[in-house]
Amino acid sequence: MKRIFTAIALLVISTGVFAQVNNNITRSKISFEIKNLGIKTGGTISGVQGSIAFDPNKLATNKIEAIADANTINTDNSMRDEHLKNEDYFNADTYPKITLSSVSFKKKSSENYTGQFNITIKGKTKLVDVPFTYSDLNNGGLFKGSFKINRKDFGVGGGSMTMGDEVTINFEAEATK
Repeated sequence: MKRIFTAIALLVISTGVFAQVNNNITRSKISFEIKNLGIKTGGTISGVQGSIAFDPNKLATNKIEAIADANTINTDNSMRDEHLKNEDYFNADTYPKITLSSVSFKKKSSENYTGQFNITIKGKTKLVDVPFTYSDLNNGGLFKGSFKINRKDFGVGGGSMTMGDEVTINFEAEATK
């Protein structure tokens, strides 16, 4: 369960994805899931801020950036949450922010896209493919997606033999234009 941390991180990261000086994200939801002792466990991360400049007709000029607060990890178990903030997991005192920054986008079909994002957790940055859907809203857009990361790529959770390596991160975000 303590391995949930990784998901949170990305998630953040993933959350869609966003953060910079201008925060145009009006709502976000990030959840993560990981196996611990063969049982799926997970949680959420909040405190996401970011900047989304996305136009489906101008993929080459789009930019999505996000920052999530590692201190907002919530697994519905306060002892586990505190453990995940420690050095072996997110080391939130030293690395309080999980960041996500877009590199490029590709259209897959009508509302389906894939973005390449640099995700940084615990000072380690990896390029991750993030599939998502985009829907126009009255004054903005809705982004939804799910992707997987390997917690070990970011130095989260050490060499645990009971915790899975793969973390699934789910996100949903609304942003104004």
